[in-house]
Amino acid sequence: MSDGWDDGWPLDDEPPFDPEYDAAPPDAADLAWVATTSTDVRARTATRPAPSGPRAASEAYAGRTTLDVLQEVWGYDAFRGEQAEIIDTVVAGGDALVLMPTGGGKSLCYQVPSLVRPGTGVVVSPLIALMQDQVDALSALGVRAGFLNSTQERADRNRVEQAFLAGELDLLYLAPERLRVPETLELLDRGTVALFAIDEAHCVSQWGHDFRPDYLALSLLHERWPDVPRIALTATATEVTHAEIATRLQLGEARHFVASFDRPNIRYRIVPKDNPRAQLLHLLRTEHDGDAGIVYCLSRASVEQTAQYLVDQGIPALPYHAGLDRRVRAANQSRFLREDGIVMVATIAFGMGIDKPDVRFVAHLDLPKSVEGYYQETGRAGRDGLPSTAWLAYGLADVVQQRRMIDTSEGDVAHRRRLTAHLDAMLALCETVSCRRVQLLTYFGQAGSEACGNCDTCLNPPQTWDGTVPAQKLLSTVVRLDQRGQRYGVGHLVDILRGKTTPRVTQLGHGELSTFGVGADLSDGEWRGVVRQLLAQELLAVDTDGYGTLRLSPGSGEVLRGERSVPLRRETASASGKAKAERGSRSGSRSAAAADLSGPDAELFERLRAWRAATAREQGVPAYVVFHDATLRAVVESRPSSLADLGSISGVGATKLERYGAGLLAALEGTDAEPLLDEVVEPA
Repeated sequence: MSDGWDDGWPLDDEPPFDPEYDAAPPDAADLAWVATTSTDVRARTATRPAPSGPRAASEAYAGRTTLDVLQEVWGYDAFRGEQAEIIDTVVAGGDALVLMPTGGGKSLCYQVPSLVRPGTGVVVSPLIALMQDQVDALSALGVRAGFLNSTQERADRNRVEQAFLAGELDLLYLAPERLRVPETLELLDRGTVALFAIDEAHCVSQWGHDFRPDYLALSLLHERWPDVPRIALTATATEVTHAEIATRLQLGEARHFVASFDRPNIRYRIVPKDNPRAQLLHLLRTEHDGDAGIVYCLSRASVEQTAQYLVDQGIPALPYHAGLDRRVRAANQSRFLREDGIVMVATIAFGMGIDKPDVRFVAHLDLPKSVEGYYQETGRAGRDGLPSTAWLAYGLADVVQQRRMIDTSEGDVAHRRRLTAHLDAMLALCETVSCRRVQLLTYFGQAGSEACGNCDTCLNPPQTWDGTVPAQKLLSTVVRLDQRGQRYGVGHLVDILRGKTTPRVTQLGHGELSTFGVGADLSDGEWRGVVRQLLAQELLAVDTDGYGTLRLSPGSGEVLRGERSVPLRRETASASGKAKAERGSRSGSRSAAAADLSGPDAELFERLRAWRAATAREQGVPAYVVFHDATLRAVVESRPSSLADLGSISGVGATKLERYGAGLLAALEGTDAEPLLDEVVEPA
């Protein structure tokens, strides 16, 4: 398969689309299917078979309050933010549209109501590849969960269907494609549905970065089951996308809950790109040695080259992109979820729905196409609330590449205008001289936020300077070349401005230009910074000839005539990472999650992580299913001496206490207790 620049979902042969069914393309045919399906649903509503009678809530939680369930199952003392109000709304039978950042606790907003309402909570999710892990995590809490998708054998599907009909499931996960299938609709008719949860609801937006055609048909949930409450959830949505979700899912009567998009535990850093792989290695060696993380690259070739580079440097890295064999992707994803300290190098095909709480960093080696995409991807770091890093290497070539991709993209003028607006917002975030967190929150409609004091621009405020004269010199050079019918890229323009007598300059006679040598006061790097920022401000444009040549933009004239000033951000030196770190064993490294712990506490924390990793391997589940890093830190800080003490720690619910408590206490005391395999609960 050839290398591709845009490697987003869906993949050819894997999630989020269920490969057993053909997905309609996102065009008029798809919309026609939606209309036909909706009409068919309305016609059949009156004749569908009635359930045998309402089933009670899960027997174990009958008569319990939602707070009781939270404390007993999840081990948390209280709800956070608007969770309680959202849950009360759904438990009472109302619809809800929830915008909440990754790590904000969205899942609890439908999981808790599913336990206290009669019937089974049905979760519509595009993430087939992760359903087993989601079910495993719930099973570890004592929650009866199952899923239906095309990866199962027929016997396994039959078992889950019978459990649903018998009222023996608290939660059932389905891909949206399943709701195309009449047998699935009839199955849901025959059982009792407690609620419908529509996860990753932004996938319904046709103009969003994660559009899924099958989400357009989910309005049928309200039409076919008008009395079943629905909750739609997303971690990222602008006001426009928010409104589109409500319209397309027919959530006009739903209560809207918009939590703060602030992720205070994430430190945002954007650095000038200069040998990005070496810069990445420097970041890992100095700040995230031994940590799990995700590195995003724009192309598949870059993914494989970067992963191999890290492996050669002694970093346990794995590649993930749509061109890899499906079994390789599945194996790499499984290792990332189940092992500590794995670095996944991926295209944007990876990450949605990854519920790994201890991802300590997300790095971008290429510029994301939109703030929405950047926010969602960086939001995969630090879901457990512990300090984490969002790091981006950004340079001139990124701007040139993205501008050219937009200019040559398919679609009408309005489509290209939307892409340009997305890119402009992303460039504004990169070039800002104010707090990056404030810039992000303002983009998502949260104006008035105070500077965070934690991002790179707060910790090291950038200097600005008046770049009007250098901009005029550069644009004048473009004009003089254009008068000769010539256009060139940034390298040749900088050579002219700095007065370099290269063979090319001499051959073309460009030493005779009036602007030759007028920019000798700036270095190559400084001139490239000028070009990058002019492109970001749309005062210069990239030609669509495919060679990255530069031309004037509509705004160039104002600068040349002196009608517009050009404030620029002064270029800063980037961490080169050229100091060679010693290769070899990483066993003595301390994770970032333990960086602020004292020596003895840090050693104990790492010992508990080692016990957790061994337990998870024995049971075949991801490490976070056993306990989160945040819970292990709390154990280190409180030093529980009994199961009762351990049960009082946040994140230790009744089932986890029974299953893992003795082993954790033994590890805390320094004895080698083996995991109790007979206590493992098989997933539903």
